[in-house]
Amino acid sequence: MAIRLGVVGYGNRINGVIRHNLRAVDPEVAVVAVVDPDEAGVRRRLAESDQAAVFYPDLDTMMRQARLDGLAIGTRCNLHAPYAIQAAAYDVPLYLEKPVAIDMEQAVALEQAFADSRCPVVVSFPLRVSPLCVLAREYIAAGRTGPPVHVAATNYVPYGTVYWEAPYRDWQITRGLFLQKATHDLDYLMYLMDEPIVRVAATRTVGRVFGGTRPSGLRCSACPDQDTCPESPRNRTRHGTSGRRTDHPCLFSVDCGSAAANTLNEDCSSIMLEFASGAHGVYTQVFFARRDAATRGATVSGYEGAVTFDWYTNQLRYVRHHAPFTGTERAGEGASHFGGDTELAHDFIGLIRGGGASRTPIQTGLRSVYACLAAQESAEAVRFVAVRQLGAGG
Repeated sequence: MAIRLGVVGYGNRINGVIRHNLRAVDPEVAVVAVVDPDEAGVRRRLAESDQAAVFYPDLDTMMRQARLDGLAIGTRCNLHAPYAIQAAAYDVPLYLEKPVAIDMEQAVALEQAFADSRCPVVVSFPLRVSPLCVLAREYIAAGRTGPPVHVAATNYVPYGTVYWEAPYRDWQITRGLFLQKATHDLDYLMYLMDEPIVRVAATRTVGRVFGGTRPSGLRCSACPDQDTCPESPRNRTRHGTSGRRTDHPCLFSVDCGSAAANTLNEDCSSIMLEFASGAHGVYTQVFFARRDAATRGATVSGYEGAVTFDWYTNQLRYVRHHAPFTGTERAGEGASHFGGDTELAHDFIGLIRGGGASRTPIQTGLRSVYACLAAQESAEAVRFVAVRQLGAGG
C-alpha cells in the first residue's frame, strides 16, 4: 500500500531525503500534498510520479483534506518550530528537520505543544544513528572504557563556505552556527555519554576569515579580484577546494552580516560541556577548513580505555588503558550523512507502517536546541551558562 506523504517546505534537502532515503527503504512513498509558496520551483524538484501532488495554502487545511500517512517539514529553519507546533495537534508521524527551533521562545512553545501530543517525531539527527556512532556507543555501554569521564569532539567542516554564500548566511533565519551545525554534534555527544548536558562555556571567532566590507550584492562574476581570490569558481576548480564552482555571492561582503550587530556566522567556535554526572568535554567546530583537513568525530575516555572515531575516515579505534591491545574497525562508505539518513528513513517508515519507534524523538531535538542556545548565550556573555532541561516549566 502506498504511503501518502505531505511536505511543508519542499526544498533541496527534503527532496533528497525523499528521493534517496525514504524511497530506498520503501518505494511506495508518494508525495501527494505540499505546502510551499513556490509551486513552480517545487514541481521542478518533484519526481515524475509525484506531479499529481495537490498544493494547499496551509498545514491545517492539508491535514484535514489530504488523508496523509506521514508528514515532513523541510522549511527554512525559522519555520521549523511554528509548523511543528501545528503538527503536534495531529497523530500523523512527522519527519522534522533540525534545528527544531531557533530561539528560546520557539523551543519552549514547541516543548509545550508536544507535552501531551500523540504525534510521533523523527528529528533529522542522522549522526546519532549512523553505524559508526552506534558502534561507539556499544563499546561504551559494554564497559570498554569504564564509566565515561571525558569526551573531546571536533568538526572541521570542508564545505563551510555554504554558510557565507548561500541563504544560510541570513542570521534571521539560521541564528548562527551553534544552532546550524553544533546541534547535530551535541545531540550525538549526549547519546554517547548517555546523559544530558547541564552547563556550558562557549567562545567563538567572528569576522577573521569570512564576512567583510565588500559591496552588497557583489558576485564573483562582477569582482575585479576573481583571478586571485581563492573563493572564485575558477580558483576553487583549479585548487580542488569545496564550494560552488559557478558564479556565487561574495563571502566577504556586507551581505554576510555584521560582527558588531551579532548577525555574522562564526569562522570557528568551541564549547566546554558539563554533563549531568559531572563528566565533562569539549567540542570545536571550524568552518574554513578545506580538503584533507576535514574531520568529524570524538574520543570518549574512561579509566579502562578510550574509543575514538572519525566519520571522514570511517574508522573506530579502541585502546585498552591497562593491557597492550589496540583495535580498529572500519565502516562502509558513500552513504548520506555517513549512513544516518538511511537509518532515520527506516525509523520514519517504521512509524508509518506501525512497526517501529523513533530513535530521535522530539525530546532529542529540544535537548540539543537548549544546549545550543546556552552556548550562544555563553559566547555573548563570556560566562558559564546553565542549560535548560526538559520539563523546566515557565
